Amino acid sequence: MRDQLDEAFARVIGSSAFILGEEVEAFEAEFAHYCGAKRCVGVGSGTAALAISLRALGIGVGDEVIMPAHTYIASALGVVHAGATPVFSDVDPKTGLVDLRSAAEVVSERTAAILAVHLYGQMCDMAAVIAFARKRGLAIVEDAAQAHGARWSDLRAGQGSDVAAFSFYPSKNLGALGDGGAVVTSDPAIAAQAARLRNLGQQVRGQHEILGYNERLDGLQAALLRTKLATLDAGNATRRWLARRYGQAISDHAAVLPDREDAENVYHLFPIRCQARDEVAAALGRAGVQTGLHYSPAVHEQPPFRHLEARTNLSVASTWARTELSLPMFPELRDDEFDRVTTTLNAALREEASRESPLV
Repeated sequence: MRDQLDEAFARVIGSSAFILGEEVEAFEAEFAHYCGAKRCVGVGSGTAALAISLRALGIGVGDEVIMPAHTYIASALGVVHAGATPVFSDVDPKTGLVDLRSAAEVVSERTAAILAVHLYGQMCDMAAVIAFARKRGLAIVEDAAQAHGARWSDLRAGQGSDVAAFSFYPSKNLGALGDGGAVVTSDPAIAAQAARLRNLGQQVRGQHEILGYNERLDGLQAALLRTKLATLDAGNATRRWLARRYGQAISDHAAVLPDREDAENVYHLFPIRCQARDEVAAALGRAGVQTGLHYSPAVHEQPPFRHLEARTNLSVASTWARTELSLPMFPELRDDEFDRVTTTLNAALREEASRESPLV
């Protein structure tokens, strides 16, 4: 995409609109439309998007936010940076997504919201999340950092909540050439507050109405994102095709994400689970195949959060952290690369299975 990205760069240089400006406004309108929402507010990162989303809802000191213990640490940091306290629930053993039965066990009189984290490109069961939140009078915040374009039934990521936070980190399905994020909502009051919060608390230049952040999306990243947005659906379709191939090629000695009838995944990552995770990763590494751990240790086991008392059993989250391994997943993955991954993986899985490692 070099030529198209060069054109976008030239537009920004020509306008000298490096912070906010027309490119940001255009991208905000285009991405809101893509998500099926009314408003988008571009910010500096996905973590900033989470903190600003919560603060725009009025959530802060003294409030609790329920969230899964298996996710990237930024999910919890966004809650803390908003002034609230994360309360961890366990996750589903097959998907790694929030377990609402576990979440129900940690609700208190201080609970203000549930953070639905759409992990690995899978959306949570939003019908169930909405019912859970409405029954308890909770706000719904989507952590959609890994779910650009994903769907649950007729809802696209960013549509079924009070507010959603996106990341445009370069490795995302829609990635900038630097950091970036967005707050997406159909509530004009939330959008207006988010716009003030990202821009030093001001709506009119020089009039700082609230304590805000310096978390503005810059014009260059917005222009590049506008260019890449046009290719997002095609890239997601290729990821789904690769995921089907992986599912067919990987031996039964590893667990893969299940097919869910109402889900349209976008496979930001392709996780497998196996007991001998570290040994399998080492075998792939020796063959020149890079893998990732998403995420180990679990968030509640990370040093900044060990002081928080667990209100429910978090053993499934801990198991995911111990057994998850992410395989190469990107639209440009070649056939020979794919074959090298799966051939090496299956050989390593067979070797570990011969040592009587139990299945997940």
